[in-house]
Amino acid sequence: MTNPQQPPPDAPVADEAATGGRSPATDRIVFGVTAALTLAFVIWGSVATDNLESVSTKALNGLIHNGGWAFMLAASGFVVFALWLAVSRYGKITLGKEGEEPEFRTVSWVAMMFSAGMGIGLMFYGVSEPLAHFTTPPPGTDPVDDAEAMETAMATTLFHWTLHPWAIYAVVGLAIAYSTFRKRRRQTISSVFVPLIGEQRAHGAWGRVIDIIAIFATLFGSAASLGLGALQIGSGFEVLNWMDNASTGLLVAIIAVLTVAFVASAVSGVEKGIQWLSNTNMVLALILAIFVFIAGPTIIVLDLLPTSLGAYLGDLPQLIGRTEASSGKGVADWLGSWTVFYWAWWISWTPFVGMFIARISRGRTIRQFVGGVILVPSTVSLIWFAIFGGTAMKMQESGQLGDATTPEAQLFGVLDQFPLATVMSLLVMILVGIFFVSGADAASIVMGTLSQKGALEPGRFVVIFWGVVTGAVAAVMLLIGDGSDNALTGLQNLTILVAAPFTLVMIGMCVALMRDLRQDPLIVRGDMGTEVVEAAVVAGHEKYGGEFEIRIGPGDSLETEGDPIGLHHHEE
Repeated sequence: MTNPQQPPPDAPVADEAATGGRSPATDRIVFGVTAALTLAFVIWGSVATDNLESVSTKALNGLIHNGGWAFMLAASGFVVFALWLAVSRYGKITLGKEGEEPEFRTVSWVAMMFSAGMGIGLMFYGVSEPLAHFTTPPPGTDPVDDAEAMETAMATTLFHWTLHPWAIYAVVGLAIAYSTFRKRRRQTISSVFVPLIGEQRAHGAWGRVIDIIAIFATLFGSAASLGLGALQIGSGFEVLNWMDNASTGLLVAIIAVLTVAFVASAVSGVEKGIQWLSNTNMVLALILAIFVFIAGPTIIVLDLLPTSLGAYLGDLPQLIGRTEASSGKGVADWLGSWTVFYWAWWISWTPFVGMFIARISRGRTIRQFVGGVILVPSTVSLIWFAIFGGTAMKMQESGQLGDATTPEAQLFGVLDQFPLATVMSLLVMILVGIFFVSGADAASIVMGTLSQKGALEPGRFVVIFWGVVTGAVAAVMLLIGDGSDNALTGLQNLTILVAAPFTLVMIGMCVALMRDLRQDPLIVRGDMGTEVVEAAVVAGHEKYGGEFEIRIGPGDSLETEGDPIGLHHHEE
């Protein structure tokens, strides 16, 4: 695996500063505006937490009730767009020079994608989400027994973790990869918009607004993940009896430690160390999954694989169309806690994950890119949730799990039913920490890149600044929930609010990408060839009226003399 912040060899040069050995030039407007607004948010949250909570809650309620449909439509639209590109004539276009080979082997490429996309989320929600839908079925569903409730729970969980999130990542990653490797533009979100608003606007005020929105989305998405990690590690302290209660102070301390770790990782430049962390995490996650698979209800897990997939595909139309109008009272609040939150969370991570996936996908065709980005991680998610979710639901069905367990403690509750519970709980805490450190360092690099005109190696000060601010924002997001059971709500509320503007940016990226693709040399040559052949057929039919041949190159007989379009009529 490679360090997410390291660009592939021969990556496009973002600016002279990036290659001249000097410190990259900071875009003072982009950095200044985002820094000022973020610091204002941190101060607001620190001195007037209740006021921030009240304002964010009201804004969220208005957005969910009046704009939840937009998140639902946009997410499904991105799925359709990505899959259509893969099967269309554009699917054969290479993300790089024509004939360029993929830079990474397929196995390495897939492993890097998975590590970037949703590691900490799988740790937090692997048990808690299927269990939540099993004990409290989603609005509009009415399972008749535990078996049907289990199917509904798995279908809903897979809806949130397979096709849709990875299609969201694929859209942004594809647009960046095409713009960077095919068009040789700067590696920024704003550069994707050149065919839509022109180069001058893309590198001017309009482009700066786009990059500012992208930084905010990345910042709050990373902060939400940091908050989730702190909640789960804090719960581990309680389970291991290291502390009676994971107080707000403990959670903030955990955030501080994780922040120091990922900032140090981001500025160290020690690629081998980060590679080692990423590879170690994948091995530890595999060990944990195999342990639960063997120690848990193995046959139930195996049965759930085809059952969950079938339930997901069968329920997909209903899942896509679930709104307040279709599912009745209470669905808006449910969507805000689940589906809309997830779509917003994935969208907030797309600047980072999309840019990372783009960097490792040079030389792939669009068809290979979409197939790999969507299908492979979705399969891994299916297996992960079947193991952890299936085990948890079976334990709940048999009365082994308590009802009062918080979401962040439920994975520990499952492990507590097995041998080596303490060892496995420690393993979970280590996994959560490393998952975040190995991803958040790259997120801070991306925010630095966007702050410094696409510099592939942004300045150390900028990277440190965004890393520290990410930790501060995560602390404020937890303070909104007072570090209690409402802490998760605080994380979710602000993530949704900040991701909403970037949804519009993503729609614009789709339009800009299509404009680029229509003018791609491979497509233009194909269109011109088709037009020439069609014109030749029409001309031949009009001139000869009967049988004729179309040949390319000089003729070998007198029949071609005086025939300017190369049509050869064969007379009997």
